[in-house]
Amino acid sequence: MEMRFQEAAAQFLSGGAKLKPFFPFPRAEERAAFEELPDALKERLILEGRRWQGYSWPSIHATDYMAFSRTGNRVNFENIYFGRRTALNSLALAECVEGEGRFLDEIVNGIFALCEESAWQLPAHNSYARGAPQEPLPDSSRPVLDLFACETGAQLACIHYLLKERLDEISPFISQRISRELERRIIAPYLKEHFWWMGSGEEPMCNWTPWCTQNILLAAFLHPWPEDTRRQILQKASFSCDCFLKDYEDDGCCDEGAQYFRRAGLCLDAACDLMDQVTGGAFRHLYQWEKIRNIAAYIANVHVDGKYYFNFADCSPVAGRCGVREFLFGKRTNQPELMLFAAKDYQAANEEIYQEEIYRLNLYYRLWNAFTYAQLMACDSSPPLRRRDIFYPSIGLFIARSRSFSLAVKAGDNDDNHNHNDTGSITLYKNGEPLLADIGVESYTRRTFSSQRYEIWTMQSGYHNLPSIEGMDQRDGPRYRALDVHTDLTEKHALISMDLAGAYPLSEPGRFYTREVILHKDQDRTTLTDTTNCGNVILNFIVSRKPEISENRIYTAGAVMEFNGGQLLTVETLAITDERLRTAWDHDLYRIRLFMTDRIFKLNIE
Repeated sequence: MEMRFQEAAAQFLSGGAKLKPFFPFPRAEERAAFEELPDALKERLILEGRRWQGYSWPSIHATDYMAFSRTGNRVNFENIYFGRRTALNSLALAECVEGEGRFLDEIVNGIFALCEESAWQLPAHNSYARGAPQEPLPDSSRPVLDLFACETGAQLACIHYLLKERLDEISPFISQRISRELERRIIAPYLKEHFWWMGSGEEPMCNWTPWCTQNILLAAFLHPWPEDTRRQILQKASFSCDCFLKDYEDDGCCDEGAQYFRRAGLCLDAACDLMDQVTGGAFRHLYQWEKIRNIAAYIANVHVDGKYYFNFADCSPVAGRCGVREFLFGKRTNQPELMLFAAKDYQAANEEIYQEEIYRLNLYYRLWNAFTYAQLMACDSSPPLRRRDIFYPSIGLFIARSRSFSLAVKAGDNDDNHNHNDTGSITLYKNGEPLLADIGVESYTRRTFSSQRYEIWTMQSGYHNLPSIEGMDQRDGPRYRALDVHTDLTEKHALISMDLAGAYPLSEPGRFYTREVILHKDQDRTTLTDTTNCGNVILNFIVSRKPEISENRIYTAGAVMEFNGGQLLTVETLAITDERLRTAWDHDLYRIRLFMTDRIFKLNIE
């Protein structure tokens, strides 16, 4: 395992230099900085705070917490939990912008509401070991550091940083309460306990590691802890960053998808930036490391058009708009094209970006946004983006574009983080609109991260653009993978081929199922050719719009799909009723099932 973050930390800590104060943003009493924000932005932020004036802070009952263990439902508890945090963030930022004190009482209500919660971890994360069953109720004497406990710690530290002077005018007990809760719930358990996401060297990590680490660092450096405490946290955080990066290949591909990149790569950037600031530049050289640069560039490579991204695993095709975080990551890694992409998307998103969950729940991101807003809006976004075809060998993700089509094919295996059994699946857009779709994932429940995961329909290969072979769908795990993967990227075409037989639990040796997908750039069409010696093959295609079928032609989403070597079986309506799925699909989807009549099936899409 490379130890680049640890080496940077060790070099600084061994030198005897003191950590520098962390002043990322003006405090509320520094009125000039807030008054200089653009008028339209200030008005919007104050209006958002006014929405929460007189908020009736909902109680969290023990039975609300126990509901996850009893029913598997996560959403009901999380709506209350996240609503409280959204309200407090909005009130705090509105007070900073306006500076007249009218939001302070409600802010104090919010601070005490969070401080009086029995626990900050979600019920779905209420355990002390990875993969262990969740306890029905929290043990308030032994806090769990999960994603949102860490995020709550960062939130309260940020509010204390911004508003301490104003809060002390009301009562010094407010700041004292924040400090006690942060020490008890965040700092002490971080230094004394080991949670799996901190890393142990060999154990695989995921987005939890940089996401939690970023927020621990914010709680540590936005608040006036002793120097020795901060040095210990810096050292431990740098180790976690290296543990996270060991699971990334040099190509920088996020195997959790674009949506989780914002909790993975972007949180790594925030952690690195913070550590760089408090050490006076000890981490800055890491931004020129090719792996870090590739991690940053990933998000632009998987973007299709507008709100859409190439998605796989639990990622949604509507993975969130880009903005200040992507822009600053591009700036720090010296990638003007990424900065241009982020500025374009930010300007196009307009008000939409402020509704993203990430911005609603993280006050630090809101402040970043406020103080970078003018810079992003002033960017010249008129130059066209230079899109590039790319193959990510680490997970087998193949991306190519022509005048009308945007294509992604997922090779690799069925052992990704947030895995779906989707090896070999094709995703296709025409003129920026989904044609062959990847559905995404429904709202998380207890089943989502359990042994019953692959009983959920959206996880199954039969609900991706894949064949069912001899009545079987793909299985999960590293052994179920594509073999003999070959790619060819030229100016005229983009080709990927693979053998998918290994992704299925086929018992007889010598079986093969080759899939070849070609984007003919010069002809602006896409072809898929499947060849097999397996019997009883049913081809599944998920289309985004209701198809019309005449003989061997399928008309859907502005495209014509002509097939040979197959016979239509059924067209099924996939009703989209789940709240999470409906954020991406405001209409039903359709599954076309074709029986493979020959050893070779061909599909031409124009």
